[in-house]
Amino acid sequence: MWTVDLSNVITAEQKAAEAIAAMQAAYTAAIQDHLDTKAQERRYDGIQTAITYRDDPNPQFAAEGAALFIWRSAVWTYSTAELAKVLAGERERPSVEVFVAELPAFVWPLVQI
Repeated sequence: MWTVDLSNVITAEQKAAEAIAAMQAAYTAAIQDHLDTKAQERRYDGIQTAITYRDDPNPQFAAEGAALFIWRSAVWTYSTAELAKVLAGERERPSVEVFVAELPAFVWPLVQI
């Protein structure tokens, strides 16, 4: 008599969950890279470093840190809502490149010193 080991069986639900996790990871990585790349335009290590300058004594650094902080929130708020629509079937799944292109724009603040 044969014994079947069901512990290695992958269900359709598990495959779907893995596909969703992979999709979310791809979008998350691209969005984070987009945020970091923008901050690196002004020689910050990345967005995390840049936002620590929000209350810096240097007015330019403070303005840039504050603007990037607000923008980061807008980007993640938008992307979370739009990806939820994709998962709910309310919108087509865009390519990662198309999705990043539709994220809120950022404009560097001008500070008169």
